[in-house]
Amino acid sequence: MSIVLKNVSFSYPDKPVLRGFSYEFPDTGVTCLTGPSGCGKTTVLRLLMGLERPASGTITGLPPRISVMFQEDRLLPWATVEENVSLVLDSPDAEKTARQWLDAVGLGDVLADRPDALSGGMRRRVALARALAAPGELLLLDEPFTGLDRPLAQDMAALVRGIAETKPVVMVTHGAEEPAWLDARTVELTPLSVAGN
Repeated sequence: MSIVLKNVSFSYPDKPVLRGFSYEFPDTGVTCLTGPSGCGKTTVLRLLMGLERPASGTITGLPPRISVMFQEDRLLPWATVEENVSLVLDSPDAEKTARQWLDAVGLGDVLADRPDALSGGMRRRVALARALAAPGELLLLDEPFTGLDRPLAQDMAALVRGIAETKPVVMVTHGAEEPAWLDARTVELTPLSVAGN
């Protein structure tokens, strides 16, 4: 079942953001939300997460489990890198799966480190590994490649593209190249957007 936003409007107390916005997300593949700051990209993600509710309009087709990577890394400072990823996994193989994803993002050699020992780009990759490992049927990513150089960002995009073969991925980006790396559909938002492109 497709995820459908129909005539969705939303305002913060001091700022209207979306008005009559409609879009149907595909069942698989990456959809990139683009546009200037303040146009509602992160708000759309928050609506899909259920952290915000539309003032009017409907959102249908959301799965019961959603995996999220926020703009902030949101890593537990007292937990190791491996623990930060394995905590989203409820299976006997959680540690093994966490290690596999950390290897995939190039961090297999810092499993026992804590976040404060890592660079900003490394913390970003831990957060990405955690989101990719999580068993949600929808993956939401808010600027996942921030702080990564171009070759590394392209490598991470390949991982996201692989995940998108089996589930929908919705990603906020300011990067002009990223939609092409992801073979993504693009939804360009403008302030008070009335339709998806």
